[in-house]
Amino acid sequence: MNNQNILIIGAGLCGSLLALRLGQRGYQVTLIEKRPDLRKEKLDAGRSINLAFSDRGFKAMRMVGLEEKVRQLCLPMLGRMIHDKQGNTFLSRYSGRKHEYINSISRPGLNSLLLDAAEALPNVEIVFNQNCLGVDFNQTEAVFKDYHTGKHTTRTADVVFGTDGAGSAVRNSMFVNKDIRLSFCINWLSHSYKELTISAKSDGNFKMANNALHIWPRGENMLIALPNLDGSFTVTLFLSHETGEVNFKKLDTPQKVETYFKEEYPDAYKLMPNLAQEFFEHPTGTLGTVKCYPWSTGKTLIMGDAAHAIVPFYGQGMIASFEDVVVLDKYIEQYAPNWEKVFDAYQKERKKDADAIADLALDNFDEMKDHTANPLFQHKRKLEIAFEETFPDEYNSKYSLVTFNEDIPYSEAMKRGRAQDKAILNLLDDGKLPETMTLKEKLYKVIKETNEILHDDEVVKNL
Repeated sequence: MNNQNILIIGAGLCGSLLALRLGQRGYQVTLIEKRPDLRKEKLDAGRSINLAFSDRGFKAMRMVGLEEKVRQLCLPMLGRMIHDKQGNTFLSRYSGRKHEYINSISRPGLNSLLLDAAEALPNVEIVFNQNCLGVDFNQTEAVFKDYHTGKHTTRTADVVFGTDGAGSAVRNSMFVNKDIRLSFCINWLSHSYKELTISAKSDGNFKMANNALHIWPRGENMLIALPNLDGSFTVTLFLSHETGEVNFKKLDTPQKVETYFKEEYPDAYKLMPNLAQEFFEHPTGTLGTVKCYPWSTGKTLIMGDAAHAIVPFYGQGMIASFEDVVVLDKYIEQYAPNWEKVFDAYQKERKKDADAIADLALDNFDEMKDHTANPLFQHKRKLEIAFEETFPDEYNSKYSLVTFNEDIPYSEAMKRGRAQDKAILNLLDDGKLPETMTLKEKLYKVIKETNEILHDDEVVKNL
């Protein structure tokens, strides 16, 4: 058992996984959370009850021995089910390799599993309803206020981790400390979101296909739906906040909401009898990207959304936070108890990949709400699926590089994936992949064009 005391501030997905892993390594861990214990309290309606889970996440679960338990919480989604305005649908698969797909998973279910596993360790303590007021980095201590009593408590540790989300109190303490010189920005998306529900049938079955992530792409705005284990779907409307012809500001009456859904998402509307009620009862959430650096000072480190919150359109926000723990664990193995060296190596490797997945998530927003309905994009995806199906060892789409290749850094996946996208779209638009060519000839032409783009990009980079 290691006698070093670790303080982790924030018991969400990243913090609970980190507590579990450090507990497994023998550290004395105290995990502090400002909210009540989600295992005992019901979540507020409309607050992100399910997520997309894929290979990088399973890599983290294997590290802590929970992979099989997590798989029991998952519903496979083989691809995007695209819905047009007439109610027609088609499935665009995520990969040409049949074993590659993403999963819908309950956020509270996964968080509860991690908390249970961490709490089962004798060297891990979890405390709820304690709001972090600030951190003294020189003393490696933090002050907390109890939500029930109002009492202030100071906790001191050998090492402090801030995993307290996009509004991180730990990061804010770093920002106001001018000696740390933390650069910080948050870029708000012009769109907001509203979570709604398609309930299960009376017999508990699903009202739509439950093996896909459903998307209603409408140019500037979109609706998506992910299945839940209870037969329901969590539906999310992504809509301009106050710009454009239709936005959240303008949808200010039940009649306007009903009319908008009837016109834009008619097949979904038929499955949502409580639409108007939910629309006004559930909060409207904001979306933004957080970037900052450095992530550490002395023996304090911020991780997950506290360091690099992203928009949710690649299904990688939670998974990127889990991957943080995997990468950190590698450097703990190499350098601990020299925590400054651990943190320095960690953030130098991780920063470029965190920035890459943030940029990719923004790219994917445009792809989901608009490009998925574009015939040229659909042609590209069919070609990529054919490549992966027929030549599984020779081709991975950008989506596959990011989602199903857990040992490829996000930054590498972005660089090659963007070059491939550019190559295929250019070749298709220029008519250089005619139907008279064999699939293998098309593949080699795409690979050649991709490598030329990568070469040119490298030349420009080195100028």
